[in-house]
Amino acid sequence: MTKELCLVHANCQGEPLIERLRLCPEFEARYHCALVTNYTREPVPGDRLSRCSLFLYQHLGPKWGGLASASLLDRLPADARSLCIPNMFFKGYWPTWSGAAGFDYRCTLLDELADSDLPDEEATLIYLHTDMAAKFDLLTMITETLGREQDRESHTPVKYLDVIRGEYRAEQLFNTVNHPRARLMNHAAEGVLDALGFTSPGREAMGALGEPFPEFEQPVNPKVAAHFGWDFAGPDRRYRVYGRDMSFARWVANYVFARRAGITDFIGFLQGDDIAI
Repeated sequence: MTKELCLVHANCQGEPLIERLRLCPEFEARYHCALVTNYTREPVPGDRLSRCSLFLYQHLGPKWGGLASASLLDRLPADARSLCIPNMFFKGYWPTWSGAAGFDYRCTLLDELADSDLPDEEATLIYLHTDMAAKFDLLTMITETLGREQDRESHTPVKYLDVIRGEYRAEQLFNTVNHPRARLMNHAAEGVLDALGFTSPGREAMGALGEPFPEFEQPVNPKVAAHFGWDFAGPDRRYRVYGRDMSFARWVANYVFARRAGITDFIGFLQGDDIAI
């Protein structure tokens, strides 16, 4: 029996979602999944849309033009099913993350120090010793990111914000601002299967898949963690950074070095052999 096509229009969260959906025997028996990456503006082939039986998509507004969700939904076959899936994002662990172009994992304060005339070591030490709670309204920053996430969640029937609100203090739920850990990806997959009328394979089966983004953990500032009482991000924690075991202090030193060296591919720098420390 030929499987029906499930087209998934999503960011990096699409692949681990598909892995979890395929654990459901009913879903796996019925659908073949194809992922089209939205944030790279990968074109959505017309022949796939015309053959699509199930369209899972993260909401994209009108500014995305032909890749906007409304535009793609209009091109689906009349009998195709569609479901808006979560697009989870949380700045809470990295409140000074900016998302500015030209460098990965931007931090407004680190950029300010990297652009100063201070020697590398001094700029690094100032950052490490900065009282983040005195310099920034950290609670308001978390409130703001939760508010923006409420708008994102409004587009999907799969609700996840209560999990973030209720659990982000006790357990780290994201590896980076847009890379949810297993707890949230499993929750999202369960919600998608439920919305489609399928039975979830259960948390034990999904848990066996492990963490969805094990290759990179963005270090959390221990000053921020101490202010909020997050036990999982103390000053002695080691992080997995593209195959390297790294402390927060080492991460900061490499950030300053790379910014001042004019390196724009910080990910490639961290993965390479020329890492500073």
